[in-house]
Amino acid sequence: MKALIETSRKRPERVFLVGVELKSRNHENLRDSLAELGELAATAGGEVVGDGLQKTESLNPATFIGKGKAGEFAGFCQSQDVDTVIFDDDLSPAQSRNLEKIFNCKILDRTSLILDIFAQRARTREGKMQIELAQLQHLLPRLTKYWGHLSRQKGGIGMRGDGETQLETDRRRVLDRIARIARELEVVRQQRSTQRSGRQRNNWPLASIVGYTNAGKSTLLNALTGADVLVKDILFATLDPTTRRLKLPTNQNVLLTDTVGFIRKLPHGLVEAFKATLEEVVQADLLLHVVDISHAQAEEQIAAVNAVLAEIGAGEKSTIMVFNKMDKLNGHGALNRFQEKYPHAAAISAVTGEGIPALLAEIGTQLRPKREFLELRVPHEQAAVIARLHQVGQVISRSYRGPAARFKARIPPQHHDEFAAYIVPKAE
Repeated sequence: MKALIETSRKRPERVFLVGVELKSRNHENLRDSLAELGELAATAGGEVVGDGLQKTESLNPATFIGKGKAGEFAGFCQSQDVDTVIFDDDLSPAQSRNLEKIFNCKILDRTSLILDIFAQRARTREGKMQIELAQLQHLLPRLTKYWGHLSRQKGGIGMRGDGETQLETDRRRVLDRIARIARELEVVRQQRSTQRSGRQRNNWPLASIVGYTNAGKSTLLNALTGADVLVKDILFATLDPTTRRLKLPTNQNVLLTDTVGFIRKLPHGLVEAFKATLEEVVQADLLLHVVDISHAQAEEQIAAVNAVLAEIGAGEKSTIMVFNKMDKLNGHGALNRFQEKYPHAAAISAVTGEGIPALLAEIGTQLRPKREFLELRVPHEQAAVIARLHQVGQVISRSYRGPAARFKARIPPQHHDEFAAYIVPKAE
């Protein structure tokens, strides 16, 4: 798929945005969605020169918006030398073709724009494969659009053979490529599963950071673990998951993974393509749902993230709501409202460190039920047992006085039998 921004251009692509207001849609939410579309366009390298809204009872099956409004917007675009018109909703292949004839310029929908941004951001081979798969799946039903020039050049009865043959050839090539990438991604999924199994041999709990794009997930991972993940004030700054060890104040080790950011109207094909990456979320013992508490549409962003979590089968996971960017708040009215709704949430600033100790304590509290609390007495000469206890357990206190060392520790239940001979009876 052709990139939105061609490097050979001397100026950014001039972009016009289009949104539709139906009776079922809230005007403020639509305006916010259109503003977000503008951010996406800017992230892709475009320059937004205007936008337009149409209020309508129903969508036009041929042109999405009304033909009169389409003509009005087209006149503005021609006067402003617009290169690309981007719709805030998905367009059918037929609608895209019809709109290109009216506007006489490139037509994109929200999905195409998001896919383009992901294509620019992908750095690893896995990420590039995932993006290509989503792009090809999006392209497949639109192939006829790219071969429309054949019928215009030749036209008429008996002159369609070459175009039809080329269209079928391209369709087969796309299908073959989709199948090949799907097989390669299945190998990646198996490799990731093997890596995950290797990490789990340490019996460390798994936690994943999720949230809306640009909510501060990577900043939080850096603050908690000392990682050096790219942090930029742009949408979808990072796509590839990063896993680091987090050591809690209670001496418990946790594997913490930063994941790709979500967004409203996230294309289903993109979610499907990123399943290998998002399995880190599905397999996690605990989710940290990071929210930009300073954003005017924070509640809507929470709903968008929850929708994606439900789609990938992680909607019922144990979750800590993490209200980030407290340093950007003017007053605490919004924060107080959210904390009333989510009483166990943690309010933090990943940049300044405010609230991080309370977040770490809540993580420890949430993960504690996954370990068994025991008091053990181990003879000093059993050094291997003591070392093993420190390896797989969370040692809370220790005393080396007397003929045997005594420990209070939390261990994974599956290791109970391994230490059964050293457990101190509760009566003592």
